[in-house]
Amino acid sequence: MKRIAILSFVISLFCTSIYAEAPAGYYTNAKGKSKEALKTALSNIISSNYKQWSYDKLYTIYAESDVTDDGKVWDMYSTCTWTPGQKKCGSYKNVCDCYNREHSIPQSWFNEKSPMKSDAFHVYPTDGKVNGQRSNYPFGECSGGTSLGGKALGRLGNSTFSGYSGKVFEPDDQYKGDFARTYFYFVTRYQSQMSSMSGDSFAKNTYPSLSKWSIDLFLKWHRQDPVSQKEIDRNDAVYSFQQNRNPFIDHPELAEYIWGNKMGQVWNGGTALNNQTLLDEVLINSTNQKGTLYIHTQETAQLRYTIYSMTGRMMQQGTIQGSDNYITTPFPQGIYILQLQAGEATKTLKFAVQ
Repeated sequence: MKRIAILSFVISLFCTSIYAEAPAGYYTNAKGKSKEALKTALSNIISSNYKQWSYDKLYTIYAESDVTDDGKVWDMYSTCTWTPGQKKCGSYKNVCDCYNREHSIPQSWFNEKSPMKSDAFHVYPTDGKVNGQRSNYPFGECSGGTSLGGKALGRLGNSTFSGYSGKVFEPDDQYKGDFARTYFYFVTRYQSQMSSMSGDSFAKNTYPSLSKWSIDLFLKWHRQDPVSQKEIDRNDAVYSFQQNRNPFIDHPELAEYIWGNKMGQVWNGGTALNNQTLLDEVLINSTNQKGTLYIHTQETAQLRYTIYSMTGRMMQQGTIQGSDNYITTPFPQGIYILQLQAGEATKTLKFAVQ
């Protein structure tokens, strides 16, 4: 028999907004702007006071920015486990042999120039073998494709996404939003250099900087895979080294104002207060039904929910609307994380399946 138990002693610790805290006034110069002007203002903000580190220093940064709860390297290309600083790649033959530094925006696209080469916001620790498989293909979606199997994540195949038919690498679903926000960051941070860059994801201009098909793709991923605690922690960790931030993690709505369904509207700094108040009033409890979570809200607004395992793997996601909602959780016994999102505000808590 499996029952849901809400960890009440944990709720007080975890039922908080999980969006990262930027320094007071960090985004002030972007307020009151829209579309291209907004993107340019953000570019100026995240380029000012940027501290460049050496390429070798990335492994030191990863020990702070890309670690799991049990202290292992957090790899978005595999479920392999490494101790930070150990098993760094030289040569490799198989998945899980070693990890190295993956440029989510391939180095060949920007001619291996600095500071892009060592910018930790787009260079991630990943399995060497899967990194090699991805090569310099753009991110995309494919049907079937080739996976390296075992602990490898992602697959390589011909694009099935409208607007592009070339070969693409499709990352695991749980990390698609991460990579979308990485690309939003990159083309904003380096917009003045986009005209000299290659890559089928790019438009070679300062605005919109991304090709039409990649805008559609990344907005889709951005919406379907909202900001996670992993990204928030990483944003803060990288900031401590580079002294700049990824605005699309701090304020996910910015992507809509620059490329999406709010394009042309003025951004005034985000208005998460009402949504956060809504989330603060949410009641969550167990039910008499096996493996069922009950969520009661004071409003009928639509909420998005995502359930993660304690290792960060996405287990289930969907939307709820109305005051009384029941979510079936057919998971093995253990502790899980529930994330609720209302607009730009997010609330998380832990619960147990017993």
